[in-house]
Amino acid sequence: MNDQKHARGRNADRADWCFQIECPLPRISVRNLRRKIRVNVGELETFSAAAVQHCLQLRNRKRSDLRKLREIFVWLISDRRMALLHRQFLGKIGPTDVLTFQHGEIFNSVETARRQARAFGNSLIGELKLYMVHGLLHLHGFDDQTPGQARKMRTVQEDILRVCGRDR
Repeated sequence: MNDQKHARGRNADRADWCFQIECPLPRISVRNLRRKIRVNVGELETFSAAAVQHCLQLRNRKRSDLRKLREIFVWLISDRRMALLHRQFLGKIGPTDVLTFQHGEIFNSVETARRQARAFGNSLIGELKLYMVHGLLHLHGFDDQTPGQARKMRTVQEDILRVCGRDR
């Protein structure tokens, strides 16, 4: 993950969290464009609503696009589509796991997630949740271009996954 790149009842706890963190929460929509691989989109939307709340509670000195967004769109796509985006926007060959764009789109490769989940003994849904948190942190101004940045980002990711329930 080196490339930067509605929840439950439309964020059911939205009012409580907005009051606590003093900013509106973006609405999150997840769409599975890779129909051959079944994914529980509702579970991902519920998870992402909790994850965005935790991301917004983090103090970050950098500019945060996450605070400005009204909506975030998460697209679950094929390796083929991911490779096209990866080349078009970053000039790199081949698919990657997640690409995040500052205007609020997060693209996750379902095929890469499935391969990585098998390789690391995770569930597919758990791997996709990791990618979603990674994308949200990029929107919140985190970067992983240096070893120190990557280490910090991994630590924060794992904290959010633990709190929000990676494999629920």
